[in-house]
Amino acid sequence: MENKKCLKCGGTEFAEGTDFMPIKPSKMSMSGGNKIYIFCLECGEVDSIRIENTSIFRKK
Repeated sequence: MENKKCLKCGGTEFAEGTDFMPIKPSKMSMSGGNKIYIFCLECGEVDSIRIENTSIFRKK
């Protein structure tokens, strides 16, 4: 996260956090992947969202 600049406020400090609700392939799925957010510590603007464990979304 070096040399990043917030597009909304120009802040340069970012943090990484997660949501308590995983994203699931369907309503009936038991397993899901965590959403990882990178956001500006100055204004809270979300810079990016990524999903851990994307393999659960691949069709077999």
